[in-house]
Order: sequence, then structure tokens, then C-alpha cells
Amino acid sequence: MAKKLAFLTILFFLIILYSCKKTYDPAFDDVVINEVMPLNSTTVMDNYDEFDDWIELFNLSSSAKDISGYYLSDSKNKISKWQFPQGTSIAGNGYLIIWADKDTTQLGLHSNFKLSSLGEVVVLSKPDLTIIDKISFPAQTLELSYSRIPNGTGSFRWQKPTYNRSNNSK
Repeated sequence: MAKKLAFLTILFFLIILYSCKKTYDPAFDDVVINEVMPLNSTTVMDNYDEFDDWIELFNLSSSAKDISGYYLSDSKNKISKWQFPQGTSIAGNGYLIIWADKDTTQLGLHSNFKLSSLGEVVVLSKPDLTIIDKISFPAQTLELSYSRIPNGTGSFRWQKPTYNRSNNSK
């Protein structure tokens, strides 16, 4: 009887443990926020010859990842601020740039928010609003990007921008 009670107790705790929903774990998905550029005045222009802020996502897997319907936001309180359009995907081990310029009328991926050089948060979530990656970056005045080093898996630090390529290369 004691063995049966011990087994049921362990089973109960395992059920509770594995039924808890993860709200944030960068390893929870193959796509991560890899780099943000909140102050871009000379580094790279968008397809309209404008120096806008940008966010770079990276696909950690070797297979393409469809992120149609995912969300990107600069608000912890409204994580569904901007939704990726249907047909948006990231190649295996590839990068995807989103212009944070508050100009959704332009062709391509242009979010409905800008990044603040005073520092803020960037949140990536699935269509069901499960947060899969979230970063907070501090204020900065130099034209640097806040980059994950090593590329795709490490912690963030300010460095020379590595637009659309590995953050390990300087």
C-alpha cells in the first residue's frame, strides 16, 4: 500500500510539473530574436532608402520555419501589436529582418512600432500568444546593435551591427 501511495504521489507531482505552461523560454522554439538596432542613421537602408530601426530574427533549425501569424511587439502589455503576414517564413539557419519604422504601408516587413534608443522590450510570440522570446535592451546613444552572442543562443551585448548575418563575425 505504501509503494502504491508513493507511486501515486510522484505521478501527481509529475502531472502538475509538466502541465504548467511555459510563458518564456528562448529554447521553446526554433526562432529567436537575434539582434536589434534601435538607432540606425548610417548602417543600412530599407527598400525605400530610409535608415530605420530594425529587428533581426534567426532560425536555429536547419529546416525552414513558417512564422505566419506570429507576433512581434515592443510592449509587454500588448504582445499582439504587429502580426507577421501569411507566407512569412525563415530559411533554415537563416535570418529575417523586420523594419521597426511604424510604416506598414511600405512593401516588405515593416512593423507598426519603432524602437526607442532610450531602451525597451521586444517580444516575439506565437499566434496563440505564447511568448517564445523576449529581450529588454538598455538605452544607448551610439550606432550599435544589441546582439545575441554567440549567434542565436548567447546573451546580448552592444556591438557593431551584423545586419542579416552571424553576430559572431565582426
